[in-house]
Amino acid sequence: MVTPAVARAARLASTLLSEDSPSNNVSLFDDLLTKGVRAGQIPAREKSAREWFRERAGEQTRINERSLLRQDPDRLTSRPLVGQMYMFYYDAKHKESLPYWDRFPLIFPYKKVNGGFMGINLHYLPLNYRAILMDAMYTTSNNKKYDETTRLKLNYQTLNNASKFRYFKPTVKHYLTDHVRSKFMYVYPSEWDIALFLPTERFVGARKTKVFADSRKIIKDS
Repeated sequence: MVTPAVARAARLASTLLSEDSPSNNVSLFDDLLTKGVRAGQIPAREKSAREWFRERAGEQTRINERSLLRQDPDRLTSRPLVGQMYMFYYDAKHKESLPYWDRFPLIFPYKKVNGGFMGINLHYLPLNYRAILMDAMYTTSNNKKYDETTRLKLNYQTLNNASKFRYFKPTVKHYLTDHVRSKFMYVYPSEWDIALFLPTERFVGARKTKVFADSRKIIKDS
């Protein structure tokens, strides 16, 4: 049986195609989720299922983020909540002096601050590190339903004090509300592992290989 959470994951998947990509890309994502469920890979429930969906998502090469944001207006919000996952467009305030920045972050906000919020942008990690950190963060979830009621109970002190979270340090970013350039697209918890490995990072100022190398160094030196 396809649960409501899986059905929502399928709707996310169906949006992730380039505007000029062939229409069979839609069925590619739908088939991915349907086959996963039929094979017993229920999203987010077990580590094996997480790995299955991450691997399939990582195989995708063409994602049009503009099309993604337009496809499902019901997902869009102006107020991101702590502990939930979002994608959005961002224009860094000090972009002229930054070595690089991500204009389409994939974030878990963890603290509201004056004028914006602090968030964990998973795009700053290479895929294997994203998987390790995400697996660790799953342990902070407030329930195991992986539906709209699920969120991560995150704060800097918790992340900084446990070695299992040590990959988080390069991901911590301060986002200013005035520099957000779109609404926030909510990612359902059942879809976290798909979004985690999709190639939606949009770094400005450096290639992702440079970003990942710097992140590895930060982790090693921490």
